[in-house]
Formats: sequence, C-alpha cells, structure tokens
Amino acid sequence: MNTASIKYYSTNGRSPVVSFREATIRGQAPDKGLYFPDRVPQLSVEFLAKLKSMSKAEIAFEVIKPYVAGEIADAELFRICEETVAFDFPLKKINGRISSLELFHGPTLAFKDVGARFMSRCLGQFSKQQSQKVTVLVATSGDTGSAVANGFLGVEGVDVVILYPSGKVSKVQELQLTTLGQNITALEVKGTFDDCQAMVKQAFADSDLTDKMFLTSANSINVARWLPQQFYYFYALQQWEGDEAPVISVPSGNFGNVCAGLLAHVSGLPTSQFVVACNENDVFSGYLNTSSFHPKAAVATISNAMDVGNPSNFVRILELFQHDHERIKRLISSYSINDAVTAETIAEVYKKHNYLLDPHGAVAYRALDFYLDEYPKRRGFILETAHPVKFSDVVEMITGQEIAIPESIRGLLSQEKKSQVINAEYGDLKEYLVGMP
Repeated sequence: MNTASIKYYSTNGRSPVVSFREATIRGQAPDKGLYFPDRVPQLSVEFLAKLKSMSKAEIAFEVIKPYVAGEIADAELFRICEETVAFDFPLKKINGRISSLELFHGPTLAFKDVGARFMSRCLGQFSKQQSQKVTVLVATSGDTGSAVANGFLGVEGVDVVILYPSGKVSKVQELQLTTLGQNITALEVKGTFDDCQAMVKQAFADSDLTDKMFLTSANSINVARWLPQQFYYFYALQQWEGDEAPVISVPSGNFGNVCAGLLAHVSGLPTSQFVVACNENDVFSGYLNTSSFHPKAAVATISNAMDVGNPSNFVRILELFQHDHERIKRLISSYSINDAVTAETIAEVYKKHNYLLDPHGAVAYRALDFYLDEYPKRRGFILETAHPVKFSDVVEMITGQEIAIPESIRGLLSQEKKSQVINAEYGDLKEYLVGMP
C-alpha cells in the first residue's frame, strides 16, 4: 500500500487542509464540513494475497497506517491497533446464502467498540501534547454513547459529554453510558437523536464556546472513529469462503459504517455489491431513485440506532464517488424495512435457523434477502452490529425466549443510571458546558 502522507480537507471546501492529528482533535472542520482524505490509498496485490494469513492487528495496522500519515510512531500505532481489535469478529453462516459478521464481541457488545477504542487511544496520545483539557462531545442514538464511554473511561486529559434522546435508547444502552462516572457525563435530552446531533453541531460552530474550551467529537463524523470501521470488512473477507466476491448488507443510520465499507471497497477490497439496509428512516432510498437528497424528521422504530433522518456521513459517500449518482447506484442498493417486517424476520430466522438477530441485524438480513431474491446466484453477509441482549425487551417478546445475559452486562443491570435531563435547546447544552469544572 502506498504510504505517502494523506491530508484531510473539509467537504464544504472552506477550511484549511489538516493532518490526521488535527482532524482528530477538531472532529469537525471550522466550516461545518466533515474531514475527508485527499486521496484513497490502494491495497497492494501482496497485501490481498496474504490477507488470510495475517493477524487482526497486522491487518488493522496496514489498513490505517497511510491515513495516520506519521502522526503516531509505528510501534505505538501497532499497539493501538492491537488494543482496538483485541476480540473476535466471527463470520457465521445462517443459511446457504446469508452469513452474519458478528461485531458484538467487544466490551460494550456493539460494532462501535472498534472506532471508539481506536479514537480514544489516538486522542489519548494527542492530548499529551495539549496544555488544555479536551472535551469530547458526542450525540448517540444508542451504541455510540456506550462504546465512547467505555473507550474513553479514565483517559487522562479528556472529559466526555454524551447527549442521548430520552426514552429512545434501550435499557442496556442507557445503563452502559450513564453508570460509569469518572470523566464521563450523560445528558438526557428531551427530544430525538437528530435534536442531539444538531445541538452538538451547533456547539462546534459556536466560536464563543470554542474560544473557552477545546471541543472534539467522537461521532462517526470524526475521522478517527470513522476510518477504523474498515477493519472488520477485511476480517469478513479473511473468513469468506468461495471465489465470488460477497454482497454486503449494512444496517444504516448515520452512514459512517457503510461509508467505511465503501472506502475499503474503493481501496481495492473485493466486494460485489453493498446493500444499504434502512428502517422506516429511508432518505437514502429516495436519493437512489431520484438523485436528490431530502432529509426528514426521524421516525422512532425498534431498530433505534438507525433512527436518523439526516445522516451526517451521506456527504462522505458523495465525496468518495465524486458525486456521481450513476456510479453510486450501480454499486449500492437500498431497501426500507418497517417494524412489522423486522419483527417477522427475527422470529423467522430464529425458528428456521436457530440464529438470534437483534433488530438492526434483522433489517440487514431482510434487505439482503430481498436483494438475493433478485440475484439468486449471489451470496453475501450482513453486519450484525449489536448483541440481541441490548434489545432484550423487543427480542424476547418476539421470540418468546429469554436471552442469556453475558457476564459483561449482568452486573450493569443492578446499577442506577446517573444523567442530567436537559431540553432539546442549544442554550441548555451551552449552559452546561460553560459550567463544567
């Protein structure tokens, strides 16, 4: 892989080009755009040839090294990669056509552990060079908050403030982000995820606030959260059996995950098609059909982490394909799955194949099933992004079966949440941030 230095420009085109370090610390560009690499490194033939024999840490290091561009010493970067992927990513066959890449074997049982662990360790390195304390400000629709809270817990020189929509995350998700204490604070917002995300974006654009404190984001808008999500696509291909490239179905909300997979594809990872699996928040399907993007108010569903009506990372997909709608439409299909079909899918797959899906995985499964009905000679896999126990109320009601509680969750259920309730008003958020010690 070519390791020449990569820089990052803003998708809005009105901010200076920066290094990986500065893009990580800033989170969002000053002109409110998202940082994007000025080139996409290409995988070497040698790398792809030895992929199946490499360790997870070796793959992660080789994939991410060009993006970090010497901002972290190789030995330290390799250590960060080892810690980031220090758990399993098994590809399990559900039936003859569909497999499941399980991304829930990390500490908070969700795919976002990868990005959060990588970013926290990078920011920990960079904060040592900062005289001013760094405040990580993040909005979550579910799993981002718990993964970020766990990844940053106890990181010196970094405070974390998490905004989440009241009553719109699962019990386990809420406990994971509200019970840690130390340098982690949870703000329970009386609104939607889109409200939380809008408040975070407004904070970054508020020069009066950013002059007083050093803010960065740990949402997938941050390059250090987004880029390492490529890793598990490589781990899937490492385990993939057969000569044909797979179809990959990704449950999609804020689009950071699928955009990372598309980045890996453009780098040269062999894939045949991506399926963007949406719940009733289906603005992407409208874009594919019309070439026009029209954000909508988010609709609450049982696959709550995907309840996003204005996905931030959509602009990165446009950048990746030079705003070429036809090229995007050739590579990406999309299906919208409502709650009734999601529930039917969880029940059906459990009954027929003895495999338990969480609601997000069920959306991905049904979308891939629809695609494969149109192209029956193909095979693929879904990204199973969270352990079903994180949505136990929904899944147990559908299947009639009690979910075995993993050890990492058992102790959490007896703890009391600690959150501060605020209105979905930017003034409330700013008042809290200004008052922080």
